[in-house]
Amino acid sequence: MRIPGWAGAIAAMALGIAIVAGTYGWQIFWPGNTGWMLEGTIGPDPVQYWLGWTYFARSPWAWPPGANPDWGLEVASGIFFSDSIPLLAFTFKALRSLMEVPQYWGLWIFACGALQALLAWRLIGLVTQDGLARLAGAALFVLQPILLNRLGGHFALGGQFLLLAALYLCLTVAPPWRRLASWVALVLAASLIHAYLLPMVAGLWATDWLARALPRERRPLPLAVEALAVPGGGLAGLWAGGFFLLGGGLGGTWGGFGEMQLDLLAPFDPNHWGGLLPQLPRADHLEARDSYLGLGTLLLLLAGGIAFLWRPRRFLARRWPLVAGLSVLLAIAVTHRVSVGGQIVLVLAELPQPVLAAADALRASVRFFWPLAYALVLGAIAALAHALGGRRTGLLLAGLLLVQAADLRPGFARLAQYFPPAPATAPLRLAEPFWIEATAQYQRIRLAPTGMQAQHWEEVAVLAATHDLPTDAVYLARIDPDRVQALNQETLHRLATGEYEPDSLYVLGDDTMLAAARAGMDPARDLLEQFDGVWVLAPGWHEAVTAWPADQSQTAPAGSQASAPPGG
Repeated sequence: MRIPGWAGAIAAMALGIAIVAGTYGWQIFWPGNTGWMLEGTIGPDPVQYWLGWTYFARSPWAWPPGANPDWGLEVASGIFFSDSIPLLAFTFKALRSLMEVPQYWGLWIFACGALQALLAWRLIGLVTQDGLARLAGAALFVLQPILLNRLGGHFALGGQFLLLAALYLCLTVAPPWRRLASWVALVLAASLIHAYLLPMVAGLWATDWLARALPRERRPLPLAVEALAVPGGGLAGLWAGGFFLLGGGLGGTWGGFGEMQLDLLAPFDPNHWGGLLPQLPRADHLEARDSYLGLGTLLLLLAGGIAFLWRPRRFLARRWPLVAGLSVLLAIAVTHRVSVGGQIVLVLAELPQPVLAAADALRASVRFFWPLAYALVLGAIAALAHALGGRRTGLLLAGLLLVQAADLRPGFARLAQYFPPAPATAPLRLAEPFWIEATAQYQRIRLAPTGMQAQHWEEVAVLAATHDLPTDAVYLARIDPDRVQALNQETLHRLATGEYEPDSLYVLGDDTMLAAARAGMDPARDLLEQFDGVWVLAPGWHEAVTAWPADQSQTAPAGSQASAPPGG
């Protein structure tokens, strides 16, 4: 069955959208609906994304464009480190004079499903023109736990269509200058979407460049320009997003390289995703459960392996740079500490400390399995199409798609709980009248101590963002520990001595800061009290209250919502 190219592409995108809608629901799509992000059912990450975008949208353009100084103050960096997808943040900030977009992650999630299916349709078209094979295969590329899990929380990492686009460029031929432009655009886009997608896409580019550069007759000027322009595009995107504003702390806070690796049983372990295979022992880290391929995919790989042995093709020999590149990415995923069933069975080498320190930036190395996973799916489809023909391959893929969907029912049930129907806006968690008065009186809110997800960070940051106040209450992908330490020491000194920063409200998160506040405050002038279970020091509160004219209210209208649109 042949389907015209444009019709098949539209059908594939419709399939991707249908899978996303069936998994997460349409309620997340509408930009004005922010309640599903802020109500807390899927943890703090969506709150982080919304905060990064909200502060960035309201701030004036800076240099670099991705600078986001009002969220974090002294520990601030750029929109890059709030995982707010700089590519979209730049776009919608530039359009703010025309429209307000409170959140764009629903649009992004649906776009990821559509683009994943579209790129899969194009990829499968390289090995068969059968319409059923291409559509069923495209749906199978979307029905992957490695994708669906990310779209259920780590939204930017749902941009795995970039990996399919990179594979497509590796497997096709184009004029040199068009190839150069395509790779520059793809690497630039990856640098403006997520830090983990960038080295994967760049690694695939390196394999393609090597494949074209090795034959002596294929060393034209475009290859030399490309060797500079493609990495340059990636660096330019990082700079624009504010990546280089971070002074230190690239290694992160939740384990180093080799501690969040790909366990060799993980692709076969159904865990909370599959219901048709037995559970396997697994590693004990944050991302140990999300590399399962699904029973339909595993059967596809088995069938593809058999088909390859039955009717082999001389494909791998011609594509050895790509095979080598995928092997390197797999080695990064496995790391030097080889894990099987949660047990470290082999330490290949003790990496030097400088190498480990640099590699810590890629602490969640398990993610580097994704390019190989997609390449294996495509390779299995190619082997089946060669051995069975397109029509029979299409029927087989349709059957395997049903198996995949049936196997992943536990995963779908789990994801359905992530985005339950919710009000379009979420109420503030700090709701006592004091907060309305305080946000009208002070110009910034300090969290003492601050740091990565410090006590009360979420409710304080959402309150501050809602009332358009800068704050140092943050949760960022990476944060400079030296800046955090220096800021906390300065804040402790200010609290203990009563030398408060002008126009700052202090939210106290631990006993040390509370004791310092008690020691340094003037009870006749300052307020130290609990509201909504949170200790607050309001310098000069009593003086300000008595100074207000009797007929002037400092209280904003009730019902202020945490999901007010940026600038609203």
